Amino acid sequence: MIRSHWSALGLALLLTACSPSPNAESETGEAHEAEEHGEHEEAPQQTTIPAKTAQAAGIRVAPVEAGVIADEHEVQGLLTPVEGRVAQVTARFPGPVRSVRAGVGDHVRAGQVLATIESNLSLTTYSISAPINGVVMARTAAVGMSAAEGAPLFEIADLSTLWVDLHIFGADAQHIGAGVPVTVTRLSDGVSAQTTLERVLPGTATASQSTVARATIENTDGLWRPGSAVKARVTVDRQPVKLVVPHGALQTAEDQDVVYVQQGDTYRTRPVKLGRRDAERVEVLDGLKAGERVVVAQSFLIKADIEKSTVEEDH
Repeated sequence: MIRSHWSALGLALLLTACSPSPNAESETGEAHEAEEHGEHEEAPQQTTIPAKTAQAAGIRVAPVEAGVIADEHEVQGLLTPVEGRVAQVTARFPGPVRSVRAGVGDHVRAGQVLATIESNLSLTTYSISAPINGVVMARTAAVGMSAAEGAPLFEIADLSTLWVDLHIFGADAQHIGAGVPVTVTRLSDGVSAQTTLERVLPGTATASQSTVARATIENTDGLWRPGSAVKARVTVDRQPVKLVVPHGALQTAEDQDVVYVQQGDTYRTRPVKLGRRDAERVEVLDGLKAGERVVVAQSFLIKADIEKSTVEEDH
C-alpha cells in the first residue's frame, strides 16, 4: 500500500518538494553552451530531496557494513500434533449419553467432566473426563445416543506445541540435517516463528517421494493450526562477508545494478558489483565503502525522481 500511495499522490508531492540544485543556473548555462557546440549533457545521476520530504515519503538510509549471507533452502511443510499429545476419550461401560459438556474447539483441563453416561449394567450414571489439557478436536457424543463400550466420544489434543513436517526434495536432502535454523511462516497471515530442525526422518513420504525433516514450534498464540500448510526457510550455512545491502536498496539503471548514496539532502547513483545473496541481503563486491549511507527503503522513489529529471531535460 505504501508503494502505490507514493507512486501517485505522494510521489508528486515528493517531486514538487525537491529543492533545485545550488548550481542549477551554472549547470543550465553549461548545458546551453554544450548544445551550441553540438555536445549533449549526460543524464543526471543525482537528485536533491529535503530531509522532511524524504522522511514523509518513507525514504530510509543506513550505513553499509559487514554482514552474513546465508545458504538457505525454501521448502513447504505441514503442521501436525505432537505424537503422544493426542488422547481419545471413550465410554467405559455401554449406555445412553445423558449430558455433554464440551464441544469441538473448547479448551479443557485434565480431569474436567466432558459427558455423563448411564450404565446399562448398573443403571447408575458415571462421568467421563479429559485425560489431558488441550483442545477438543472431535466429538461424536450426543445426548440420547447409545454409547458402546470403548466407543470414542471425544478427541483431545494438546496444541501448545506442534510438529512442522518439512518436505525436502532431491539433492537438498543431502545438505539439510538436524540442528540447523529454520524460519517457519504461516500462509494465512505471514507471521513467522524461529525454531531448529530436530531430525530427518529415515523414510520417504509415499505420496510426494520427499524426505521429511521435522521441527517443533511453540503455539503461543493458538493460531498455528494442525493440518495447515506452511512455508519454511532452512538455513544450511552462514558465510560472513565484508559488505552487504538489503534487497530494498537495489535498483537498475542503464542495465546496471545501482544503489543511491546519501550525502546531506543529495542522493547520488552508485553502480555496484554484486556477489552472493540470500532472501534478505546481497553481498557488495565493488562500488561502496564501509560506512557510506545508502537508501534501504523506498529507493524506487529516488530512481523515479532522477528519471523524471532526465525526461524533463530531454524536452
